[in-house]
Amino acid sequence: MQKDLLTIEELNERDLSEIIRLASEMKLKRKSWDKKPLAGKSVGMIFSKSSTRTRVSFEVAIHELGGNSIFMDMSDLQLKRGETFADTAKVMSRYLHAVVIRTSKHEYIVEFAKAANIPVINALTDSFHPCQVVADLFTIYEYSERLEGVKVAYLGDCSNNIANSLILGAKLSGLNLVLSSPEEFAPDFDLIRNPDMGKGNIRWVKDPFEAVKDADYIYTDVWVSMGFEREAKKRIKLLEPFRINRAIVEHASPAVRVMHCLPAHRGEEITDDIIDDNRISIVLDQAENRLHVQKAILSLMFAPNVI
Repeated sequence: MQKDLLTIEELNERDLSEIIRLASEMKLKRKSWDKKPLAGKSVGMIFSKSSTRTRVSFEVAIHELGGNSIFMDMSDLQLKRGETFADTAKVMSRYLHAVVIRTSKHEYIVEFAKAANIPVINALTDSFHPCQVVADLFTIYEYSERLEGVKVAYLGDCSNNIANSLILGAKLSGLNLVLSSPEEFAPDFDLIRNPDMGKGNIRWVKDPFEAVKDADYIYTDVWVSMGFEREAKKRIKLLEPFRINRAIVEHASPAVRVMHCLPAHRGEEITDDIIDDNRISIVLDQAENRLHVQKAILSLMFAPNVI
């Protein structure tokens, strides 16, 4: 693996295969796993956005790998008073062995990583959420035992960080990804057309029923992401036809699974009867797999020849 994980573009096919292999083994042997690649190491966690799954899964992952996590709210750091991300990164590199960052602008984490000489992991920006989507790929692999050719229909806001990372994940893994949204929330077509990564089959359609036809997985995310609360009414009105409900699910494969990276706004992007249906909903598996995938990523960063 490369030094940093800022987007899925930092991973190649071998990296993804190794992460899936190791995450699977770590999940199976969690109670008996005794390798501690982070022993004696401290990992900083700099967050400017609220978090449940990301914070807890990273803190537990670091602890179970033998390391020490240090959580820092960005508003408590000198960044709030004007210190640059570059200066902060240079200082943190003297103290820590890696940094996990959850912030708004992707440019912030890029600036931090350029100045740091320790690994930097993107735990969410407004543009990308790589750890979540790698965990999603692992979850799909668990159920389908393959990635290439598996059809995933993503409904809702196709301009957000999950959609962007799914596009990159599909290009890397060979997923058949169909995104569906109103034009106002269309995906980044430059990202789809990027020739540097081109293994997956990716397209965008306006009709959600067309998108889910024969889909193996239907995926959605919140319609009002952090920072877009003022647009809530407009977004909900435009995106209402893309809600995952029983009618949408019945147009997909008979064995379809439903995914959501959580937190869910029940009744908006997904109905209760779908997200709580244990026959099709795998959202809790997704959430759990964040832990195992992040453990694998950290291990491969620090001990690729041992793990």
